[in-house]
Amino acid sequence: MNAKIIDGKGFAATVRDRVAKTVERLKADAGITPGLAVVLVGEDPASEVYVRSKGKATLEAGMNSWEHKLDADTSEQDLLALIERLNNDPAVHGILVQLPLPDHLDPDVVINAIDPAKDVDGFHISNVGLLGTGQKSMVPCTPLGCLLMLREHHGSLSGLNAVIVGRSNIVGKPMAQLLLNDSCTVTIAHSRTRDLAEVCRNADILVAAVGRPRMIPGDWVKPGATVIDVGINRIESEGKTRLVGDVDFASASAVAGAITPVPGGVGPMTIACLLANTVTACSRAHGLAEPDGLTS
Repeated sequence: MNAKIIDGKGFAATVRDRVAKTVERLKADAGITPGLAVVLVGEDPASEVYVRSKGKATLEAGMNSWEHKLDADTSEQDLLALIERLNNDPAVHGILVQLPLPDHLDPDVVINAIDPAKDVDGFHISNVGLLGTGQKSMVPCTPLGCLLMLREHHGSLSGLNAVIVGRSNIVGKPMAQLLLNDSCTVTIAHSRTRDLAEVCRNADILVAAVGRPRMIPGDWVKPGATVIDVGINRIESEGKTRLVGDVDFASASAVAGAITPVPGGVGPMTIACLLANTVTACSRAHGLAEPDGLTS
């Protein structure tokens, strides 16, 4: 069996197109332009690349984009004052503080200072609680991207066995909640799970989010299962570095029914869902219908 490759890049383009059409409609019908403010503290090279690509994608979708670059030694008080200004700015519908932050800043304090309705990363404790109780919330972008791809591939997910390997607050836990809300039977597995291989083999949907290169081999995959590989690991190969996932793609794709590649799978969906969340936040702020096919 050769697995169907789930083209995250192609699907992300479809999502971004839906976002752009929704933005056009909001401008034409209500005179509103959704706006995203991104805050970057310090000069982490990877973060600078992310922030640039987020800003570019926001503008391409027809939205307003603001970048706030602060020095690495910015005080927590000054950062919180900026967040408060953005919370109170009606033109800003989404606020994202790029992580990681410099060591002297407490990420929990900073994230929980963001207005939950503008928390397009979905990390605020209120959004975590709302998601956990099945209520309307802002949903973390990477798990939302995985969910949209799974719905696109399967249609209904009801009754499927889902195994998530990884229990992080950013991917593992919210992914489990989203799949529960779509009526999957969900197992969260991790490094302490007994007989992890056997747990994985029971999965109709296997989501790998551990951050360990090629940890999951093909013989852990149930024949015909859908494999979503969230891992992005940089490894040395023949004197160069390249990206691989948490799943051994070669052996898993011989068994799975469908699989996301790395790169080109989950990654492009993350920024697409950031744009989707910003449009959703804008729609909610103005009491308008939420965009179809862009929310959990």
